[in-house]
Amino acid sequence: MADTRATGRRIRRTTKTIRATALAVALTGLLSPLSVGCSTVKELDYTPVRMDLEPARTKAKQVSSSLVEMTGVKGKVSEPGPSVTRCREYGDDLFSMSHPWSVYEITDEQVEAGLTNLRKALNGNGWKITKDGKANSQAQDPEIYAENDAEQFALHVTGNKKSATGNAMILFKVVSKCFKAESAKSLDGEY
Repeated sequence: MADTRATGRRIRRTTKTIRATALAVALTGLLSPLSVGCSTVKELDYTPVRMDLEPARTKAKQVSSSLVEMTGVKGKVSEPGPSVTRCREYGDDLFSMSHPWSVYEITDEQVEAGLTNLRKALNGNGWKITKDGKANSQAQDPEIYAENDAEQFALHVTGNKKSATGNAMILFKVVSKCFKAESAKSLDGEY
């Protein structure tokens, strides 16, 4: 009988110890962000270049223009210009430029020729192709991913051939690394 009571006391003590330890771990997890501040800012693996918004927009347009020239394709180019995306997870005063656009009113042959020309021209113009293959889609359109460290831009291009749901076009998405603005306030209202 005495052994049963002693065992019961040990179990209760062990249970209390486990609960106390679990509570301490939970509190430590909740309080540790408070001890270093509320910041959840991540570190970039590069130092952002200081650039204002308009020069960054101009640079994104120049990069996009050079890419369409590399394709050698003559067609219509979509209008919307580059937009600002805040890099908030890295700092309130950081932003990147995003410029999705396309070349359309072209033929399937122009799509193929444009991507072939682009592949050849990218390497000679400071770009490094990181992926060249087929998109993970039902159509499995050809796609290219590339980066240009000197220009601080990355590229995703897809060649869409004419289908029952759409016309032939070359789709581009040009995105910059994060730039450092004059201040976080200078980015307010920018899209």
